[in-house]
Amino acid sequence: MNRNEQTYLNFLETILTQGHYKEDRTKTGTYSIFGYQMRFDLQAGFPLMTTKKVPFGLIKSELLWFLKGDTNIRYLLQHHNHIWDEWAFTKYIASSDYQGPDLTDFGHRAVTDPDFAKVYQQEHQAFCEQILTDEQFAAKYGDLGQIYGSQWRAWRTSQGNTIDQLAAVIEAIKTTPDSRRLIVSAWNPEDIPSMALPPCHTLFQFYVNDGRLSLQLYQRSGDAFLGVPFNIASYALLTALVAQQTGLVPGEFIHTLGDAHIYSNHLDQVRQQLARTPQAAPKLLLPTAIKADLADYQVAEIKLEGYQPLPAIKAPVAV
Repeated sequence: MNRNEQTYLNFLETILTQGHYKEDRTKTGTYSIFGYQMRFDLQAGFPLMTTKKVPFGLIKSELLWFLKGDTNIRYLLQHHNHIWDEWAFTKYIASSDYQGPDLTDFGHRAVTDPDFAKVYQQEHQAFCEQILTDEQFAAKYGDLGQIYGSQWRAWRTSQGNTIDQLAAVIEAIKTTPDSRRLIVSAWNPEDIPSMALPPCHTLFQFYVNDGRLSLQLYQRSGDAFLGVPFNIASYALLTALVAQQTGLVPGEFIHTLGDAHIYSNHLDQVRQQLARTPQAAPKLLLPTAIKADLADYQVAEIKLEGYQPLPAIKAPVAV
C-alpha cells in the first residue's frame, strides 16, 4: 500500500466533504478548510502522486531555480517549465509596452471562449520567446521580484546586507543539529508588495533525530488539486538534498497548511482522482557526489526509479 499517497487522498476527501465555500482573489471560488497536517515517511518511497501523472521535471527545475536564488522565469523557460509564466505575462500585458489585443480578464475568458483562448496562447507564446531571446526584455518582464529564491538565498536586511538562509541553516544542521532554530522564512512583510505572488509556502523548519533529517513546512494557502502535489514532492526533494549535504538520511516531511482549498472548477477532477487506486511509490535517485552548494545540483542528475503513474488529469490554473 502506498501510505504516503493515501495520506494525500484523505486530505482531498476531507476538503471535498467538509470544505466551506469561499470567494477568493481569482474570482473562481473555493471549497476550503483551515488548518490541516499531513505526514510523509520519506523512507517509504518518494511522495510523488501516482493516481495522476505529476511532471517531476517541472518540480526539479522549479526547486533548483529557488536554490540558485533566481527570480527570473528565463531559467525556467530554458528548462521548458511554464509554472510561473502567468504572473510575468500578466505584468507585461498591463504595461504600456504591450501593444497586442486586449487580454483583460484573460484567465476567465480563455476558459469560455475558444477563439479568445487561441489569441491568448499566441500572445503568451510570443512573450515566452522574447524572454528567451531578449536579455533586456527578460530583465524587465521576466523577473518576479523578491520571491522564494531571493528570500531563501539573499534575504535583505534593514542594514542593506543580505542573508543566505539556506547556507546558514545547513551549517547549523552540521554544527548544532539539536537546535530549534533550523528555520528558513520566505515571508518578508516589507517585500510583499513587490512580489508577483506573496509566498504560499511561508516558512520551513528542519529537525534532526537519530541520523535522520525531517522538515516541516507551513503553507498559508494551498491549491489542493494542482499545487499541493507539487509542494509535497518539492519539499520532499529539498529534504533529501539537504540530508545529503549534511550526511543524514531523509526522515519525514510534515506538511502543515492554513487555508487548504479545492477550486470550484476542480471538483470533477478531484472526484476522478479519488476514484483511482494508488500505484507503488517511486524511489528518488540523487548523484553520489556531495555538492559544494545546493545551487550546484543539475536537473538531469536528479532522477526517479519506478514511477508508473496513471494518466494526468488536466485542470485550469487560477491566477
